[in-house]
Amino acid sequence: MYQFNVPEVSYSDPWASTYAQQIQNLSRNGFRIAYYYDEPDNSTFRYRVYNMIQVFTESTLPVSAAYFTRRDSNYMDEVLKITDVLVICRSKYTDKLDHMVMRAKSRGIPVLYDIDDFVFDTHAVHLLVDTLQQPRNEADWDFWFAYFARNGSALRLCDGAITTNAFLAKRLHDFAGIPVHVIPNFLNEEQLAISDRIYQQKQSRHFARDGKIHLGYFSGSPSHNKDFKIILAALSELLQSYPQVVLRIAGYIDLKEALKSFTDQVEYLPFTDFINLQRYIGSTEINMVPLQDNEFTNCKSQLKYFEAGVVGTVTVASPIFTYRESIEHGKNGYLANSYQWFDILANLIENIDTARPIIEAAYKHSLEQFAWYNQIQRLEQVFLTNETLQSSSF
Repeated sequence: MYQFNVPEVSYSDPWASTYAQQIQNLSRNGFRIAYYYDEPDNSTFRYRVYNMIQVFTESTLPVSAAYFTRRDSNYMDEVLKITDVLVICRSKYTDKLDHMVMRAKSRGIPVLYDIDDFVFDTHAVHLLVDTLQQPRNEADWDFWFAYFARNGSALRLCDGAITTNAFLAKRLHDFAGIPVHVIPNFLNEEQLAISDRIYQQKQSRHFARDGKIHLGYFSGSPSHNKDFKIILAALSELLQSYPQVVLRIAGYIDLKEALKSFTDQVEYLPFTDFINLQRYIGSTEINMVPLQDNEFTNCKSQLKYFEAGVVGTVTVASPIFTYRESIEHGKNGYLANSYQWFDILANLIENIDTARPIIEAAYKHSLEQFAWYNQIQRLEQVFLTNETLQSSSF
């Protein structure tokens, strides 16, 4: 395990805010972007709303941005009076949302739909259910078909869309027939602050470790058992072959029975917030991202690569679209097909002390492509220099 001395950070959700505060935030500059998201959370909202607003707030762009939620829906007519662009983020169709979009259009305000998953086309419901091993009773099918259909209906109300990668962008365009802009998921200011402290300490200590080598799986969700099974046989063989290896699992993987022979070599981490999660990842030598290869998973972002890269941890990932786009095999990480996991991980375990060039390349690349301050130009191109957006005629 890598050694550093960065204490746990006292954390509280930075997006606890009132309607009055958000109106004030929206009113700061001349060009105003209002985001709408049903209910703030620690996943999509953080990446697709909070992080975007942070770029506008911290940069010198002449833009103000703020978010509004379901609790503010009765006041959105007032919000639209001072709004230049409305962005609806992964929100389901309701009559109030329909009214909000129609009111925006009546005022000549462009409306964009931001979504980060392939969850808007009912033709893909079976992919999600199978990939995430969801229950298949009548109530669950009703839930998923309704969820996809309501997202798709909200999307089709809008003038354009924003998403995380080109693979998902094509699905959005094919489904809705509207222009789609790509703004990737990226690291916010808080993540970078703690990550920089971790990386700089590791670097100053020449990436000193204790006697163990940790393989980390940071799922964060109880629905990734099928992904984890891709590497289960390889992990069992590795734990048996290398007694110094510890498997570190953060999340809710329900496969403890399959690993019961290696109780002393398996570590289950408690749930933590996204800031302190960087400490866990940073102390782990090898970050594993196994994923099934299908149309649903190819729409996923590469966030597990750059969250590890900025704390100096090597990633081995399945070669889905975004990881093929970001990882140059053997240069800034590794790509492993299902039959390659044992060999690649075993080679890394045996040569972890020579992995510094890969660590440094991943760190540099993660900052260049996924730090919040390097997204300014992308956001400017979408919101300020896009002629069709500025003319409000898509």
